[in-house]
Amino acid sequence: MFTDNKKIKKMEEVTSSQNIISQGTKMVGDFNSEGDFRIDGTVEGNIKTTGKVVVGKSGFVKGSLEGTDAHFEGKFSGKLTLSGTLTLKSTAFIEGEVVVGKLSVEPGATFNVTCVMKGTVKEMNKSGEQQQQGQKTGKTA
Repeated sequence: MFTDNKKIKKMEEVTSSQNIISQGTKMVGDFNSEGDFRIDGTVEGNIKTTGKVVVGKSGFVKGSLEGTDAHFEGKFSGKLTLSGTLTLKSTAFIEGEVVVGKLSVEPGATFNVTCVMKGTVKEMNKSGEQQQQGQKTGKTA
């Protein structure tokens, strides 16, 4: 009974942990984590996480980033793959390749990428098929 509580507590600690790379810090290498990342320094390499990534105004990531959600105020150069939402504030500068589920861009952000949005293609095809079927039968969806 007590061991189950310890396992749950340990899992909560892992998922609620945050990795912080402070301003003035430069890290080179590959990083894997189940927790969130806050980057105000420079990272050169590959980041893979199941958590959220926040890149502050002074933050810069060069390499690949794979995760669920990301919030950028700083810079990114490389390949960005997210299953969730990419949020770009007005100070963000993104270049490279981007694959995301959803995209939110504030006016002023620089977004020089090739971009693929996953998940929305099926929805568009379904609604297009419904409209085509409605036109064939004389009904509208």
